[in-house]
Amino acid sequence: MKFSIIVPCYNVGNYIEKTIKSICLQTYSNFEVLLIDDGSTDNTKDIILKAVNGDQRFIYYYQKNSGVSAARNKGLELSRGDYIYFLDGDDAIEPNLLEVAEKHFRSNSDVEMLSFGYKINKN
Repeated sequence: MKFSIIVPCYNVGNYIEKTIKSICLQTYSNFEVLLIDDGSTDNTKDIILKAVNGDQRFIYYYQKNSGVSAARNKGLELSRGDYIYFLDGDDAIEPNLLEVAEKHFRSNSDVEMLSFGYKINKN
């Protein structure tokens, strides 16, 4: 089972490294990450390319600014996974998120969608 993590990015240079690191810490490894840069004018691209450091699971795509929905739709168009996870460029995920999702999908074949809670960190 492969997951596609779609991350729309617009001027998230201050946050995207933490987002990428949280993805890299996943205990489940069969995933791809589509980082859709929606016309950023800051250092988002440079930080992404440095943070992914050639990891083939990460795909960087640049498009002119068209809005978050267009960025997500481009990610959907490019994705090759069995399941999609949308993650914002200023968010982080728990290390076992994909593992928990995979186990749930395998044990409940009639489930097509999962929703997760969230917590707000002020640091």
